[in-house]
Amino acid sequence: MFSLFYPRNLAQVPHNGLESIRNDVQKLAGTFKYFRNFKESSNRFTKFAAFMLVYNLLAVAWGVFVRAGKYGDGCGSHWPLCDGNSQPLMGEVARIIEMSHRITTALCGPMAFGLLLWAFISYPKGHLVRVGAVATFVMTLVEGAIGGLLVKFQLVVQNESAVRAAFMAGHAVSTFVLLGSILLTLMAATGISKIEIRGQGPVGPVLLMGYLGSALLGVSGSISALGPQLHPTENVLQAALSPTTFWMVRMQPLHPLISISVGLFLTLAGGLLVHLRPDPNVKRSVDVLLGLYAFQVVVGALNIWLKAPIGMQMFHLAMADLNFLAFVAVSVFALRPGVERVEQREAPTEAIPDSPIHGRDLVNAYIALTKPRVISLLLFTTLTAAIAAKGQWPGATIFFSLFVGGYMCAGAANAINMVIDRDIDFAMKRTAKRPTVTQSIPSRNVLTFAFLLTVGSFALLWWAANLLTAVIAFSGLVFYVVIYTLLLKRRTWHNIVIGGAAGAFPPLVGWAAVTNDLPPLALYLFAIVFVWTPVHFWALALLLKDDYA
Repeated sequence: MFSLFYPRNLAQVPHNGLESIRNDVQKLAGTFKYFRNFKESSNRFTKFAAFMLVYNLLAVAWGVFVRAGKYGDGCGSHWPLCDGNSQPLMGEVARIIEMSHRITTALCGPMAFGLLLWAFISYPKGHLVRVGAVATFVMTLVEGAIGGLLVKFQLVVQNESAVRAAFMAGHAVSTFVLLGSILLTLMAATGISKIEIRGQGPVGPVLLMGYLGSALLGVSGSISALGPQLHPTENVLQAALSPTTFWMVRMQPLHPLISISVGLFLTLAGGLLVHLRPDPNVKRSVDVLLGLYAFQVVVGALNIWLKAPIGMQMFHLAMADLNFLAFVAVSVFALRPGVERVEQREAPTEAIPDSPIHGRDLVNAYIALTKPRVISLLLFTTLTAAIAAKGQWPGATIFFSLFVGGYMCAGAANAINMVIDRDIDFAMKRTAKRPTVTQSIPSRNVLTFAFLLTVGSFALLWWAANLLTAVIAFSGLVFYVVIYTLLLKRRTWHNIVIGGAAGAFPPLVGWAAVTNDLPPLALYLFAIVFVWTPVHFWALALLLKDDYA
């Protein structure tokens, strides 16, 4: 390293030059010794990682101010330096604000490198701190590269190209990953030295879909924020209905519905994770996640009502980042070694078949997971509501899409229910032969099957009908699994009264598929099924009272 600055032949160097080299070496050695002292205590490293996390959150919020205030061309197309040949919309003000953003984000680079160096000096090979520090450094470089490309290609201020939208979407996702990497480093420094990715059973698909949903939400949010900025309008939602409106503005209503969908899935995922990983840290982190998300929905509604002032946009994005960080925390707690795993509890051996099933028997077992006889009633109320809403035959595409999509969504809910209730299903004669009890299909495979059905149902109903229909159907699934199965079923005999609302969602699905609306009559159909459900079930319970006891 020193050959870059000093001659190779030290004999040619004067005495004072050699002394200078010795001093440099001693200083460098002293620096490494200083860092090694942190092996005895990770407090300073932890505080530095926490500071980096807060600093990056503030830098992201300031970036929103630069984008929403249209200061992004303060330095023209010059990057990374601002040489004065700019054409800002607001003169020197834009130049100063843009340069301040560059300086504050540029400081993230040295901090990320310092975190990386510190991690490799103070923590052993294979420690999770090293993994997080490497990811932090890489994602800091990626973030800087995206910011540079936005400037170099003038994808700022009034640029309304699809390329800019793609870059902004990628920027949102990369920011999530960067902040998540810093939090991973921070949590690892506090004692979680490793996490286990493989062998996690059904938890893996749950977390993966949560991250994909969060990424989709970040993408829709970035486009949702960009559209009204480029084409301001008094009533964004009304303007979005016009086919002549700018395409980003027309996408505006999608973001609230996507946010509700992702919130529903996070609720579902949180409930499943608390069930599959009954650990206090998992439960607390899930509670924080869902609390933050509920607050974020309120902030989003205020954003729409107040017509998205810059301050609210900054706060909204900061809350979105905090929501993602909460999900990262849930993941780390759920994946750390030593956490109790429900799926590893000893299964009732009396119910397990001597050999695995294949072929037609396996297909029949998967069909049994969906409870076809129960679904037939749900499909009837879905399809008749669609015909009533249309006043005639709704068309083959809508009709058969509702049939297939409705079956897939209800089947997914039933399959998840069987995984959760495996222990009590074994105790009942009527349910003791279910595939989840006999383990003819492992719980991981059941949940993977259920998630595939859920995604397929959501996509089909969105494509064939509208996003509102897909969201309502998914709401019924989440209500059935989380409210009825997880929260009420083992706590109160009122579970069938409250939880019966899950079976009343199908008329709403059928009506929304035809009208893209939920008028009072649709809600009246919901109420009819809701009131009918307890009476129906109580009659069944009387017939099977010994089994239910």
